[in-house]
Amino acid sequence: MRPNSNEPGDTKQPSLNGDILTSQTRLASPNPVTGSRPHVVIIGGGFGGLAAAQSLKNSPVRVTIVDKTNHHLFQPLLYQVATAGLSPSEIASPIRSILRKQKNTRVLYAEVAAIDLANRTVRMREGELADLRYDFLILATGAQNNYFGNDDWARYTVGLKDIDDAIQIRRRVLLSFEEAERLAGAEGAKRLLTFVVIGGGPTGVELAGALSELSRFALARDFKNIDPGSTRIVLIEMNDRILATFAEDLSAKAVHQLEALGVRVRTGARVTGIDQQGVHLGDELVPANIIVWAAGVRATPITAGLGVPVDRSGRIIVEPDCSIPGHPEAFAIGDTALYLHQGGKPLPGVSPVAMQQGRYVARNIDRSVRGRTRKPRFHYFDKGNMATIGRSRAIAEVGKLKLSGFLAWLTWLVVHLFFLIGFRNRLVVLIDWAYSYFTFKRGVRLITGGDRTEYSPGSRPGC
Repeated sequence: MRPNSNEPGDTKQPSLNGDILTSQTRLASPNPVTGSRPHVVIIGGGFGGLAAAQSLKNSPVRVTIVDKTNHHLFQPLLYQVATAGLSPSEIASPIRSILRKQKNTRVLYAEVAAIDLANRTVRMREGELADLRYDFLILATGAQNNYFGNDDWARYTVGLKDIDDAIQIRRRVLLSFEEAERLAGAEGAKRLLTFVVIGGGPTGVELAGALSELSRFALARDFKNIDPGSTRIVLIEMNDRILATFAEDLSAKAVHQLEALGVRVRTGARVTGIDQQGVHLGDELVPANIIVWAAGVRATPITAGLGVPVDRSGRIIVEPDCSIPGHPEAFAIGDTALYLHQGGKPLPGVSPVAMQQGRYVARNIDRSVRGRTRKPRFHYFDKGNMATIGRSRAIAEVGKLKLSGFLAWLTWLVVHLFFLIGFRNRLVVLIDWAYSYFTFKRGVRLITGGDRTEYSPGSRPGC
């Protein structure tokens, strides 16, 4: 895509002078320096970046949103793709389609190589696009897996951060059942049906419960030589309880519901090693064929080269208005940011935080452009937590209200349907959920790509 002087995000326009951005003087529209509207560059089309872009719809700015994928992903339902409950197209929508009616916004399918905060320039990967000059920058690049210094563990595990991860998990899980059927009775066949999930947060809990339901119900009658219900699923959490952000009694109820599904919950268990044999907990070995890592995240590598304060996970330590220290025209939100200005504790890495920060930053940019005083401090409004464990099993915490079981599960369904983007996705997901609920079946049990002999005896996924 080659921009011209009339298109949003024209990269040939010079940036505003810094004193215009740091003062509260009136900023006219169009920009008196360039003759065009100020340029806002948003890096990342996730929850935070998309919320910011949509909030700038009626602002007198040009918006360019850059993402290395062409779609917005509804990550809270990613585990259902991994366990054959939903297809990728039902939880993802093209960013261009979402923003197609915003006349001041363009979308670039590209990858950022570096950011020069001093010169307000976003450098694109070599050979892709010309550098982007900006007047305002919003970093919303999300997170990646954090192995806490044990990066070699990535060879033997798979995370759950994007659609490719989910499809890979689905493929490996279904291949495990196929290989177990083919090798029924042979040495090592039992290990083929042993899955370990590391991390007792919402992602790990939801995935463990869904894997159990897949094996105990959806696949129960599909095989002749094996019993899918005998699949061993182990959830490992280093802390003394799972779902630590919930009330302690709700965490206990979640454990009870997981165990009712056949999931073995191991709390207070520190992973000391992961290799071809399985997961090591000190002197104990938990043999496993598939190991899913859901134990921690860190910011994407783009933050490392900015020369600004970051924490051990690479998150930018932002100011009370979510701006990057020393650069009031640049902001970091969501998993890219460490916000410590609300009670002194980091805000949770959940989508509502990113969305609220995105809207807040967009409003402040709009106020700056219109010559109005910025709101000095972001405040996160916690609307509650919820996690689903399985069919009619969930927990929810909204203020002082605590729910578990069917009512919590029903609340979870309604909330997630509401936040899905697009009427078609909502309708299709609702139909799929209803089908699964009444038939105990999963409709997307497809093994695609790769070699069907990937799991020959003695092999390990991820090697």
